[in-house]
Amino acid sequence: MTKNVEVVITGLGATTPLGGDVPTTWDALLAGRSGVAPLTEDWVERFDLPVRIAARLAVEPTDVLPRVEARRLDRAEQVALIASRQAWEDAGLTEDSVDKERLAVVIGTGIGGVTTLLDYDDLLESSGVRKVTPLIVPMLMPNGPAAHVGLEFKARAGVHAPVSACASGAEALAWAYRMIRDGEADVVVAGGAEASIAAITMAGFAQARTMSTRNDAPQQASRPFDTGRDGFVLGEGAGIVVLERADFAAARGARVYAKLAGIGTSADGHHITAADPEGLGQGRAVAAALRTAGLSGSDVNHVNCHATSTPVGDVIEPRAIRRAVGDHPVLTAPKGSLGHLLGAAGAVESIITVLSIRDGVLPQTLNLEEQDPAVDFDVVSGEPRKMEVTAAVNNSFGFGGHNVALAFTPA
Repeated sequence: MTKNVEVVITGLGATTPLGGDVPTTWDALLAGRSGVAPLTEDWVERFDLPVRIAARLAVEPTDVLPRVEARRLDRAEQVALIASRQAWEDAGLTEDSVDKERLAVVIGTGIGGVTTLLDYDDLLESSGVRKVTPLIVPMLMPNGPAAHVGLEFKARAGVHAPVSACASGAEALAWAYRMIRDGEADVVVAGGAEASIAAITMAGFAQARTMSTRNDAPQQASRPFDTGRDGFVLGEGAGIVVLERADFAAARGARVYAKLAGIGTSADGHHITAADPEGLGQGRAVAAALRTAGLSGSDVNHVNCHATSTPVGDVIEPRAIRRAVGDHPVLTAPKGSLGHLLGAAGAVESIITVLSIRDGVLPQTLNLEEQDPAVDFDVVSGEPRKMEVTAAVNNSFGFGGHNVALAFTPA
């Protein structure tokens, strides 16, 4: 890596269960709203699912995209394009802003086009092969969101699609960071997209006993760090950021939100779904992010936690933070409001971290009424907290033992 290259964030885009763009998502998060609601699909009753709630998008993609375009895209591809167009415009980029051979795209997903696969499998069985669209493979492939965004902006430096479960969106930002630091690109459009609320995914997570069954109180179901937590709530959406080499951004007069100062990745080597109980791999990722950023633990005063609202996972992450950073940072966990966006979570929550730095305010952890004594940290609850953020870490962890930590500092 070229050590003197700084990576900055110049554009933000998102569509989430709280809003159809970044400003509405941020405002709703600070207002303490929840994106969780009862599911109304007929398959909930047909399969008698024990989990009947989820965090659907606040704005349907078909309300934003032209009908003909939307029909050619899986839902995960739709949200990726919507958020990427927002981020591109927010960064002030145009057709001539960047040499396309110096422009890259990295967009991760945890599952990919599962709804397309399921829908067309049903159609094949009921109506035969003639009803299957020739576009089905580009619609269901996990690199579809990245590929479509790459085509949208004619990116030729590289188009990549990390698939690392719930760490995918954060890992996309880490890949983008490396591409810029290694001199492969000047601008990278990076993030995560996920749209996998379907009968089979709901059933699978429910059978694994990882999801909340608080069906009678959906907005109180996602409860990171709370003693009453009983599992995560499945969500959907996309978060996209534009990252640039700092001198390139300065030369074009771009506004800078924050720096992506360092990245850290690791693997647990422990279990296909369970994290290492001591958070050793998670701690190594956080330590690596600080090391590449040139920060010490004392420099970091805020951690945006992965905390999904699962009984076991929520007490492992604080152990990792204490080991790598110390016990002084103030924590928050956005999944109380957003639900768990799987492969998009790390990217959306990176945007939240960046906005916390920009605005000097930490969003509250929704539904945190009685904090687990094992989470021996100052966790923001009740209402947002005004605080100058000197350096922040955003954590993302995924099935398979994937760990990603991103260190952000003010512009």
